[in-house]
Formats: sequence, C-alpha cells, structure tokens
Amino acid sequence: MTHVFHRNPQHTLKHAVRGQGISLFDEDGRAYLDASGGAAVSCLGHGHPDVIAAIKNQLDQVAYAHSSFFTTQACEDLADFLAQRAPGDLDHVYFVSGGSESVEAALKLARQYFVERGETDRSQFIARRQSYHGNTLGALAIGGNAWRRQPFLPLLTPAHHVSPCYAYRDQRPDETEEAYAQRLADELDAMIRSIGPGRVAAFVAETVVGATAGAVPPVRTYLQRIRQVCDRHGVLLILDEVMSGMGRTGHLFACAEDGAAPDILTVAKGLGAGYQPIGALLASRGVYDTIVRGSGFFQHGHTYMGHATACAAALAVQRVIERDDLLTNVRVRGEQLRARLREVFADHPNVGDIRGRGLFVGVEFVQDRAGKTVLDPVLKTHARLKKQAMENGLMMYPMGGTIDGVHGDHVLLAPPFICTASDIDRIVELLDRTVRQVLPA
Repeated sequence: MTHVFHRNPQHTLKHAVRGQGISLFDEDGRAYLDASGGAAVSCLGHGHPDVIAAIKNQLDQVAYAHSSFFTTQACEDLADFLAQRAPGDLDHVYFVSGGSESVEAALKLARQYFVERGETDRSQFIARRQSYHGNTLGALAIGGNAWRRQPFLPLLTPAHHVSPCYAYRDQRPDETEEAYAQRLADELDAMIRSIGPGRVAAFVAETVVGATAGAVPPVRTYLQRIRQVCDRHGVLLILDEVMSGMGRTGHLFACAEDGAAPDILTVAKGLGAGYQPIGALLASRGVYDTIVRGSGFFQHGHTYMGHATACAAALAVQRVIERDDLLTNVRVRGEQLRARLREVFADHPNVGDIRGRGLFVGVEFVQDRAGKTVLDPVLKTHARLKKQAMENGLMMYPMGGTIDGVHGDHVLLAPPFICTASDIDRIVELLDRTVRQVLPA
C-alpha cells in the first residue's frame, strides 16, 4: 500500500530508480527510452554531470534565501542570461516554481499593469479553444480545454475564447496560410470589439500548442497579425512557452521563429530540465517600468520564487545547451524525426497528421485519413498506445480530446536535445511497433 496520493490512484506505478542519458530505469532494471522528456521537461536527459555539479556547488553555498530578504548570484545570473537572449524588449525576469505559477503571475501582472495606468476596467482575458495554460484556478480559467475545466467551472473566473490556429483541422482547402492567419486575426479583433476594447487586458496563447492538441505550430504570419490586433486595441499579448520554449522548437524562445515578441512570456519545463522545479515570466520594459513608476510593488509572490538551487540548476542547463550548440541538434534531429515518421506511417490509415517544430512533434490519429474522422473516444486509443509503448520500453506523452476535449487522439514526442541520429531511429522504430500493435494497418 502506498500513502502517496498519486494523480491516478487506480494505477500502480513502477519505481524509477536511475536515469542516464535519454533513458530511465525501473526497480527491475528495465530501461525505458524517454522520447517525451516526461512532459517535455527533460531536455538534457537524465544524470547530466554539469547540472548535478552546479546543484551541489550551490548547496555548499546557500540552498535557499527568501526573496524578500536577499537575492542570490544564481538568480541574478540566470535572469541576465535570459534577458540578454529574449526577443523584443523582454528584459526583466520573475522566477517561480513551475509553468502554472508562471502563467498565474502573468495574468496578475497584466491586471496590475492596467490598474497602475488607471485603466481599471481592463479585467477580461481572451485565450483560444483547446488551449492549456496550467492547473491553478487562474490559469485553468483562461485555458480552453473543456475537459480539464468542467469539474471546476463554478470556481473559475469567466474568460473568452477564439479559434485555435490549427491548420490540419481548420484551414480551408482553397485558403492560403496568410489568408487563414488573417481570418483568425479578424476573429480576435471582432472578439475584442464585442467585449469592448477598454475592458480587455490580454490575449493569451501558446506559441506552439502543447499537450492538449499535440505540437500544433502557428502558420506563417499568424503571430505577427495577432500582435498587430493587440497593439491596435492596447491589449497585452501573453505568449505561453512553458512547453514549447527554452529550445524545444530549435530556438531558445519559440516565438523568435515567427518574428513576433509578446509583452509577457512564460517559460518552465525545459528551463530547468527537471533537475529542479522552476518557471519564469519575462516582462517587457514597458510593463516593468509601469509597475516601478507606479506603486513600485508587484502584488504577487510565492515562498520559493527565485530559489537559489533551482536557479543554479537552470543556469547550468542553459549554459550546456548553448556551449554544446544543442539548438542546432534540435533542429536537425527534429527534421529527421518528422521525416522518418512520415516515411514509416505513409500508408497507415489511422495516422492523420505529423506536425511540430524541432524536437516537439505530434502524431494525430484518425479513423479515416481522407475524411479526418476521429476514432471513437470510448476506445481510449491514446491510453492504449501509452500502455503498449511502456511495454515496448518507450515513453511518450499521449492525450485524448485533441479536437474539443472529448474527440481525437494524439501522442506527443519531445525527446532530449542530446539525441543522436540513431536515437531518433530507435524512437521511430518503437513507436511504429507500438502503433501497429494497437492499430493494425
């Protein structure tokens, strides 16, 4: 009997006892190839000596000092590292303990920004359907995943939702990417006007949609057009890169590929690569200066924000990624991964779409490829795929409800940045075997 309150108490979990490179090992000594980095977290794999040494070194100095009394060199150095590389004028960094906390902080910062400016009517947030921004009440409230929200609706602050940028499902056959992007921008513009431009605080979007829809990238010009709409109405743009950022797409900040910069950006997961719990928001100079010149106090905080050991671990992670030029490897290995998946599943009737950027790849499953009809949700295909994959020694991140929270199945692949060409081939081999065992062609 376990006294741990696991997320799914009905499932018996193996004990992970060791991690090395891109593999985890259970108590029986069995290896599992971590092709999803857990939940797109372990970007340097497991047991990286540089990160472990940085953690030990920080512990020898000071493990933790509350941020209302002290800063630490690890915190300052990590903030400098991120601000110097961030797009636009995102030059101030606020550290928290994870992705949900970073989004929660971003929402409160956006609200306080307008309060400081005297625009107190700006309290409304717009996000996209099928988005996911975290499990705290504020982050869950703006998220567009109906399944996750439903049990807690009486507790959630109302939010507004527009269409996702989901080309595989929503782009019309005769529509160019630019026209599709403009149609979505026009929808956001209409939503802002219907609410009242003076009432909307921010539009929140994942740069590349993560777990709920499976690595759905924006089409060309989408983020630029969204940026223009927000600017037109004085609305802040918050980009959620908790899952897609910190190199996962082949760029340290995913939005850099789109030539767009937000007013507030959130990161976590790959920031610390799982070696310590950490997340962050990056604020633009204009947002930061408004707080400083106003009340001078951001009315928000958590006990472990700016945690010295977490910051030291994250800085070591980011220095390794830069030193070893791993973002180049992410782009090259990502191209290989998508190409090999398209090759092995070229004739599989249940593989509808293979998409993503860098080592952030989604595979969407269908009943009928031509019509894109979904598999029956009762079959729980995503859960069956996960179970079979684990039996095959493969870890991947499956999800159901891809389209609307109920219908659709996909798996997410987010292997470590250190993957070699042979590692990618092995991932594809195991996934191919798994899919054909669950969905015989």
